[in-house]
Amino acid sequence: MRCLRIQYLHIMNLQLPYCFCFFLLLQLPFSTNGQAYKNVSLGTSLTAASGDLPWTSPSGEFAFGFQQVGDAGYLLAIWFNKIPERTIVWSANRNNLAQRGSTVQLTADGQLVLNNQSGTRIWTRPELGGSGADYAAMLDTGNFMLAGQAGANLWQSFDQPTDTLLPTQNLNLGGELIAPYLEKNYSDGRFKLILQDDGNLVMHTTAYPLTTSIFAYWTTQSSIGSGHQLIFNQSGYMYVVATNGTILNPVFSNSVPSQDLYLRATIDYDGVFRQYVYPKTASGGKRWAMNWTTLPNSIPSNICLAIRYSAGSGACGFNSYCTLGDDQRPSCRCPPGYTFSDHDDERKGCKKTFISQDCDHPSQEIDSFEFRDMPNTNFPYADYEVFSPVDEDWCRQSCLSDCYCDVATFIDGKCWKKRGPLLNGVTDPSLRDKALMKVRIANWTAGSSAKKRDPSALIVTGSVLLGSSIFLIVLSLLGIYVFFTRWNRQKRKVIPQHHVIRDMNLQNFTYNELETATGGFDEELGRGAFGPVYKGVLGDEDKQIIAVKKLEKMAGEGETEFKTEVKVIGRTNHKNLVQLVGFCNEGQHRLLVYEYMSSGSLSNYIFGDSRPNWHRRMQIAFGITMLTGTADNDTMDCRTHIITSIPAFVFIENRLRPP
Repeated sequence: MRCLRIQYLHIMNLQLPYCFCFFLLLQLPFSTNGQAYKNVSLGTSLTAASGDLPWTSPSGEFAFGFQQVGDAGYLLAIWFNKIPERTIVWSANRNNLAQRGSTVQLTADGQLVLNNQSGTRIWTRPELGGSGADYAAMLDTGNFMLAGQAGANLWQSFDQPTDTLLPTQNLNLGGELIAPYLEKNYSDGRFKLILQDDGNLVMHTTAYPLTTSIFAYWTTQSSIGSGHQLIFNQSGYMYVVATNGTILNPVFSNSVPSQDLYLRATIDYDGVFRQYVYPKTASGGKRWAMNWTTLPNSIPSNICLAIRYSAGSGACGFNSYCTLGDDQRPSCRCPPGYTFSDHDDERKGCKKTFISQDCDHPSQEIDSFEFRDMPNTNFPYADYEVFSPVDEDWCRQSCLSDCYCDVATFIDGKCWKKRGPLLNGVTDPSLRDKALMKVRIANWTAGSSAKKRDPSALIVTGSVLLGSSIFLIVLSLLGIYVFFTRWNRQKRKVIPQHHVIRDMNLQNFTYNELETATGGFDEELGRGAFGPVYKGVLGDEDKQIIAVKKLEKMAGEGETEFKTEVKVIGRTNHKNLVQLVGFCNEGQHRLLVYEYMSSGSLSNYIFGDSRPNWHRRMQIAFGITMLTGTADNDTMDCRTHIITSIPAFVFIENRLRPP
């Protein structure tokens, strides 16, 4: 019964005589097999990139499943399944591509659900409450449907088209087709076709990235107030009908043998509504090539001329212009001095390749610019001034001296000055306008000013620059001479200047001086708890031999603490102690410089194998610590101070003079 009802509607849409309709009705039992379908059972699912076979129509001409879109993801889509070009005619998630592992399932409760790989819902049908479907089916018409009890149609893809209509698919009031963004980018684009609620069939530019309508560049007009439905029948005819079935406006009148050809009507990414055919077999097509061929009478016939509005980017984007090719398809190009903003998407418009005229000194830059003529070209709705009657030379000079003027158009004694961004650019033989594109001369850069009419100014400027250059060169040479003279004087100083601590005859050595004196700390005399001791020779006239103690465990001491301890050591005088000559306190370097004892290691006497008995060692140590104020009346306390007091320990370890 459902098939009978569909065929009846198709016949009524043809507006044939009633007697002929009755004759066709008698033939319906012979044609209902074309509407057969394979049921998709509840619980059945498909997974993207898993190798699952799509759900196909009985003839295999259409398929429902996942189609990969480059590297971006997958569309849940319907496509022509028997031709090499798997041309998509409908999609569920054009603005939200699914990724590998996503699934579509006809759930147990009769919902058609698309989930991503993590189980999050992307899309579902039906969205309204009520009982779910009993099964789903892909029909030979290219329609995918969810059916309830007794075959009732709960939802179908034909009711929610994307950019394409198929034969027997009609567009109801409020229904719309939205062009894809690019040929292989199926997201919502910049144009749409809509059967408005007032019955008018209209094509609009959109406020991309929204789908809000901006400008109607094609319309049926005469169907306003009475249009009810857009019909697309099996023979390829498309027209707007009234409620009573009366044809109001023909849209396409291409007669197509549907038994031999696949047919579709699509609003393409360039905003043109076209009909396409593809032979089902090589022999069946006869005069048709084995690819999609455009049928005559596309809408509009020339979109380059159709779009003229004061807002939006037009047919080709800002600062670009549209031209119709030999194949009657529009192409977008950039005017002289401009290049595409995005070479992968030419409809994003163009940008300047030069720096604009300086508005602070426009007259000084007149000689920096020139004009490139573009015959039969205009940029409607970009002008801000118009002059008449004037000649073309006057128009050129007016634009040249105006920093706001990016292009001037001239026709019949009228001059329009236009500023960017340029809108609705078009080149067409039907136009008599000449566009004068103002571009910067190639060998001029921003801020440069042509002084061709005043050679003396150039001479003066050159002289000043030359004189300034000579002066700077002389000044630089003088500075270099002074620097090297002072450097040589410093280098000739052989005897280093040592600072001494007040009231003490202690020299303050630099680290480099001690490093030189010890030959890079090469000859180690011994090693104690606070660091190693190295032999060295001072570079003065006496060539005094010294012992240099590196205090590694005192490297983190503050400068004040270290100087205090040096003063204590420097004031200490004992027959068993070697003399402190000086010190180094530079950054993290802490070093003590002693007179050198040729009789052996400084601490061997008290700590080595030939050490004296305990009583003698205690006398020596006790006498030393008494000098530093670290001993008290108890011998054990004295020994404790010998071990824990830094100055005392340094004395015993490093300054012992054998008796």
